[in-house]
Amino acid sequence: MYRIFKEKDMNVDFLILREEFRRVLLKVGFEEARAELCARIFAENSRDGVHTHGLNRFPSFVRAVQDGLVVPSAEPERLTAMAALENWEGNLAPGIYNAIHCMDRAIELAGEYGIGCVSIRNTNHWMRGGTYGWQAAEAGYLGICFTNTIANVTPWGGSEPRLGNNPMVIAVPRAEGHIVLDMAISQYSFGKMQEYKFRNEALPFAGGYDAEGNLSQDPGKIIASQRALPIGYWKGSGLSMLIDILLTSLSGGRTTADITKGGAESGVSQCFIAIKPGSGNEALIEQIIEFTKSGHQDAVRYPGESTLAKRNTHLKEGIPVNEKIWNDVLNM
Repeated sequence: MYRIFKEKDMNVDFLILREEFRRVLLKVGFEEARAELCARIFAENSRDGVHTHGLNRFPSFVRAVQDGLVVPSAEPERLTAMAALENWEGNLAPGIYNAIHCMDRAIELAGEYGIGCVSIRNTNHWMRGGTYGWQAAEAGYLGICFTNTIANVTPWGGSEPRLGNNPMVIAVPRAEGHIVLDMAISQYSFGKMQEYKFRNEALPFAGGYDAEGNLSQDPGKIIASQRALPIGYWKGSGLSMLIDILLTSLSGGRTTADITKGGAESGVSQCFIAIKPGSGNEALIEQIIEFTKSGHQDAVRYPGESTLAKRNTHLKEGIPVNEKIWNDVLNM
């Protein structure tokens, strides 16, 4: 029997974190290879500092499996194929498993055609979207991917959540460190707001609306209202809607409205694109980074730069984890 920890941070070795995830997934019906894959991704997410889609999300993922929203043994099926464009049925398999499969397939198509585009319907939450951008970049390809979600963003000019916080990822391979943009469509992702709530801190800027419709920096009130503020106000509102429309057009899958009516974020739609980069353009990419950083080298980072720094630190010093959540996993 494990002792109960206070809700504070401690450090855990990456291999121990991964092994505990694997143990629990085997216990809830995952076969060995799939348990190992999903456990590795959950551990890597925490390793890279994305705790909201690593350890912190793991207990709710296990509950989704137990509730039948995620089917551990399900396999994706290809529905249609037209040269570099394919559409797949996810069969409610684990979102991590389906997403890695689809990006692998997009990379294979890009190797043949120069570009590969794979959409999938009826899949599940992919956890950290950046995982699949890193996957493409590690293979030497540009990566673009996006997903829809349950409605938790208020459209600009509206008063109720009608848009998904539809994340998108853009990745570029680079020898000195891949460039990977992983962004939610809300000013703060709900995972990030949860982190602020854990620490009992206000958001630096308004992140959404409270129950009375007032802009708020209180993460707890925004999480309770499920009314996040879109990035760029009307621009983010339009981007979220178009991502949902693109996914519906490509996959024929469930929209944000359908997911929301279902009451749980399951059976979502996603798209994975891989593109073979042009040759000899590396110096131009470096020029962009150098120009952007010029005059304030230490203050400005390219997307993905801080991820690499956190990864290296956490592999050496251990991964910071919330002791209460870690204790919950140990007791599963």
